[in-house]
Amino acid sequence: MRIAIRSSLLLVVFALLAGCGYNTIQQKEQAVKAAWSEVLNQYQRRADLIPNLVRTVQGYAQQERQVLTEVTNARARVGQIQVNADDPASLQQFSQAQGELGSALSRLLVVTENYPDLKSDQSFRDLQAQLEGTENRITVARGRYIQAVQDYNTYIRQFPQALTAKLIGAKEKPNFSVANEAQISQAPVVDFSQPPARPQQAPAPQNPPQPAPVQ
Repeated sequence: MRIAIRSSLLLVVFALLAGCGYNTIQQKEQAVKAAWSEVLNQYQRRADLIPNLVRTVQGYAQQERQVLTEVTNARARVGQIQVNADDPASLQQFSQAQGELGSALSRLLVVTENYPDLKSDQSFRDLQAQLEGTENRITVARGRYIQAVQDYNTYIRQFPQALTAKLIGAKEKPNFSVANEAQISQAPVVDFSQPPARPQQAPAPQNPPQPAPVQ
């Protein structure tokens, strides 16, 4: 008898939860996890390109040790972070490390403009194209994740889903703000279709008027 009553109560609870958005909460949370997984995949894709990029540049520009070391160290710091997307502090640390890596990559790519032989190397050009595509994929994946988190957070704040969320312990998720990276450095601009702009030189000073000869 008790088992039957308990089973009936569980069915009622599940029915109430389903009517209060339980299933949708689960679906939206899975969407957030899938979007975050894609963000990590694209960042990892960028990290995987860096060793070949560094080796290729090093073959033509060994004297650029400082910027090559910066890229290598920044990549190592990213690899050491065990990010938890539900922890704001962990997410901010991850964002900061990725921003530093992006900044180091930008400086490296600026340096390569000084080496025409390197720029004409086919391996380097292929790496450039892959890196450009990866940066675009990172931007898209990050935007989709931000949207998924906003959708999830908005949904669980609404009534009656808010009651269900509180009952099952569903909490708002911190978002992955692009501004966190922008505060550290500008996102690397990997566009090799146009030559780098040359700084404009200040106009040469005009000769001052000569005094008239004394009569």
